[in-house]
Amino acid sequence: MTAQIEKAFKKYPLYSQDGKGGDAKIVVKYFGGSAATWLITEGEPRPDGDWMFFGFCTLGLPDDFAPGKLLWEWGYVTLKQLQEVRFPPFGLGVERDILVEPGKYKVKDEVFMCRQYGRD
Repeated sequence: MTAQIEKAFKKYPLYSQDGKGGDAKIVVKYFGGSAATWLITEGEPRPDGDWMFFGFCTLGLPDDFAPGKLLWEWGYVTLKQLQEVRFPPFGLGVERDILVEPGKYKVKDEVFMCRQYGRD
């Protein structure tokens, strides 16, 4: 968690982008494995020192209702949960995409292979 990202979350706390869907601004992007991606749009610190995030995510699993697309969904995840994820076979963890600047991109601009926002 960088100071720049913490500052951005003050502008985008939980529920601040509710209802925007694909037009929600991405604060931070995490990725790992072959296609797992978390486009985090909102977040707040928790009393225990962790962070609660909300965003649009995929674990790289196929979408049964849209052949050739990945299953994406909106949901919550904590920073600690992301830090604990390990991908086989080498146990690599989740990384932050350092090229995504807080608030610069919308979800619909960054998703891939997604039926909800029509990106291939």
